[in-house]
Amino acid sequence: MLAKINNFEIDLSKPIDISIPLTNTDENPIAWYIEKPIIQPVVFGEWIGKVSEGKSSTNFNNIFFNPHGHGTHTECLGHITNDFYSINQALKQFFFVAQLITIEPEKLGDDLVITKNQVEKAINAWTSSAKTEALIIRTIPNQKEKKSRKYSNTNPPYVSEEAAIFIRESEIQHLLIDLPSVDKEHDEGKLLAHKAFWNVKDTLHLNSDARLNATITEMIFVPNEIADGNYLLNLQIASFENDASPSKPILYSVLFF
Repeated sequence: MLAKINNFEIDLSKPIDISIPLTNTDENPIAWYIEKPIIQPVVFGEWIGKVSEGKSSTNFNNIFFNPHGHGTHTECLGHITNDFYSINQALKQFFFVAQLITIEPEKLGDDLVITKNQVEKAINAWTSSAKTEALIIRTIPNQKEKKSRKYSNTNPPYVSEEAAIFIRESEIQHLLIDLPSVDKEHDEGKLLAHKAFWNVKDTLHLNSDARLNATITEMIFVPNEIADGNYLLNLQIASFENDASPSKPILYSVLFF
């Protein structure tokens, strides 16, 4: 099924899912020092909400999870502000012109960092007739183990403050990355990349030019066979009134750009 949007076409029959499924197994990725998700049937006395138990006509599970630590999620600036802001209110459009880039973070001391120079060089390698609204960063090495990695206390790569400022100044509204955070794991609460991307200058008293509708999506996985370049992004979230929601970003190849 082909769809025409502005001056390009996409094939809606060939979606590229770059989300990581949430499971209650040891294969689920974990960050931020928590345990794996819990998915289990509701129990009322002898009644068990599971068809295979022979006690119920339906499967009826409770799910306990943390969107930030258990898989692909999309967050708004409410993640770092004193006042409440909801991703469900921040994200009102769901299709965006996107660019996928691949970066090998640079070694800086004990850290691996995505730098401004790397982002700028990768973005400039691709041009299009449509303005890029979303940037997707795939880091290398890009092993499949990312889909089940336990990130706590491993000091994963992160985005430098300068790179985040450059992305913001490039008028990119949506940043997606295959790491548990755009910031350093142990950074004394500075959250420099989050603040730079959202243009948050004071988390206690939000500045008027903060980017209320910009989002960050973390813990995606982009298979190696997906080429860098231009795509149409469908950024899907669950309707949670929370700073973050589990999400399902879908890419569609651009047939004419």
